Amino acid sequence: MTLVMILLFVTVQAQDGNAGIQDANQKVRSYFNSGTQLMYAVGAILGLIGAIKVYSKWNAGDHDTGKVAAAWFGSCVFLVVVVTVIKAFFGI
Repeated sequence: MTLVMILLFVTVQAQDGNAGIQDANQKVRSYFNSGTQLMYAVGAILGLIGAIKVYSKWNAGDHDTGKVAAAWFGSCVFLVVVVTVIKAFFGI
């Protein structure tokens, strides 16, 4: 009798865990589009900051302007690629 009760208890716990995982999955998927838009907005702001820094270096005549421009451009492209890969990976 004790064995049957233990098995029933384990079965009930497993069902609650699955329901919790499904609920968490739905919540994360519902917030993902808002998070994506937030990441794009942050990327746009960082891109503007980078453009201003590159422009100021260019006007100052610094020799490493190309390196700084490539770094800022690469970071903005990386941000967009990360969002796209995460969307594709999770099928959203």
